[in-house]
Amino acid sequence: MTLLTSSFLVDCVGFVVAIITVVYAYFVWALQYWKRRNIPYVEPVIPWGNLENPSKRTMFIGDRFREIYRQARWKYCGMFGMTRPMFVVLNLDLVKQVMTKDFHNFVDRGFYTNEKDDPLSCHLFAIGGTKWRNLRTKFTPTFTSGKMKAMFGSVLKCGTVMEKYLEEQVGNKEGVDFKTVLGNYTTDVIGSCAFGLNCNSFKDPDSSFRQYAAKVLERSRFGNLKQAFCFNFPHISALLGLRMLPKDVSDFFLKVIYDTVGYREKNSDTRDDFLQLLINIKNNKDAQASGYQGDGKTLTMDEVAAQSFVFFIAGYETSSITMTFALFELATHQNIQEKVREEIERVLAKYSGEITYDSLGELKYLKQVIDETLRMYSPCSFVTRICAQDYKVPGEQAVIEKGTMVIIPIRGIHHDEEYYENPSEFDPDRFTEENKAARHPYAHIPFGEGPRICIGERFGIMQTKLGLAKILRNFRLTLNKKTKVPLAYSLVSVVPSVKGGMWLNLEKL
Repeated sequence: MTLLTSSFLVDCVGFVVAIITVVYAYFVWALQYWKRRNIPYVEPVIPWGNLENPSKRTMFIGDRFREIYRQARWKYCGMFGMTRPMFVVLNLDLVKQVMTKDFHNFVDRGFYTNEKDDPLSCHLFAIGGTKWRNLRTKFTPTFTSGKMKAMFGSVLKCGTVMEKYLEEQVGNKEGVDFKTVLGNYTTDVIGSCAFGLNCNSFKDPDSSFRQYAAKVLERSRFGNLKQAFCFNFPHISALLGLRMLPKDVSDFFLKVIYDTVGYREKNSDTRDDFLQLLINIKNNKDAQASGYQGDGKTLTMDEVAAQSFVFFIAGYETSSITMTFALFELATHQNIQEKVREEIERVLAKYSGEITYDSLGELKYLKQVIDETLRMYSPCSFVTRICAQDYKVPGEQAVIEKGTMVIIPIRGIHHDEEYYENPSEFDPDRFTEENKAARHPYAHIPFGEGPRICIGERFGIMQTKLGLAKILRNFRLTLNKKTKVPLAYSLVSVVPSVKGGMWLNLEKL
């Protein structure tokens, strides 16, 4: 009996060793992909390639891509996410080729989606092909000047609520966590403009909307590990039914959208907001007559929920963190803060002291502050594209194979000394009209570029300008001792998020 047991154990050990040997050999072979193609690459490490173990990160993922950008001083290079080869574009003319000139060959982002098990993953930012094109065309009118002006009143009301809350915090010796304040503001804005909902975030800071939005953006270490697996092995992930969003988060947003749409349709309640646009597409009689084709000309309720979800998440977080970092830099640079304040007073004096849609357009220096903040702290650290057909790099021998993921390292570009002298310094004058004209237009791409540029860019800038104008017009800000400098990023967040909040002192003017 003992002999049989020993023999069984030996066989098991031998089998395990054989499996490990085969897997290791596969990794070694896979990680020679760029070498075989004679394309320069950053040396990878088994098993994570050029990225860190997602469950044990030592740096924010955006900084990791910036590090790779610094290491690779070529026009382009190869890297790996585990065994998945990725083509990193470093030359700005080539960035323009991929994002704009040859966009037809780089339409899709290559994000993992799972319509069956994780319906909210199939949103405009992630999907591609015909469905993306049709939906993008239908959504674009939402962000015209006329639509923006129609939504401005709602944004202004949310700004006024934030202003009143801050007045109550004046004299608070503990300081104010503006990361939370600005998250409340943008939650109220998106809730109102997108869904016609009153989120009351300042009265109820622990609202379900805020809690579930935070769970989307602050993943656990296991969540990051699962994301990395889905990113690198999408087909296997789909077979396993893996989902990017926790089930409770998905259930919450699905219920909100189903209930809101159900109420509107039952009561013939028509509104001028983003959700109404989605309802109109869903109920398009001509498209429905030909049956649901999954091409974006009509929508299922799950697809309505997915588009609503990404509009909320993108609009809530990107603007709030941009304002948070802008206020940090203005609190650190009092001379710049005062210059912004003087411009606000000068411009608003022409509008009887009122903040209007047109007055925001005249705040040129404030826009420079926002642009410089987006350069230093871009919410989107990199963007991806999938090569649709074999692509010969213009003027080079290199060919990007069909199906290869292409990386545009935004954070690396934005901190390149070739385009920005002393890139770690905050200097809004980089974005005067003269300085912008002298720089490559693709040296500043916080919203992406080309046909897949962020559809909500203008809306995001509007709510950011209004929020900052409301604060800086009425209050002077200084750093609170609870804000640790240099800033430390959360290692589990998908966007640059400060550990411990952004604490500032508030003085009423």
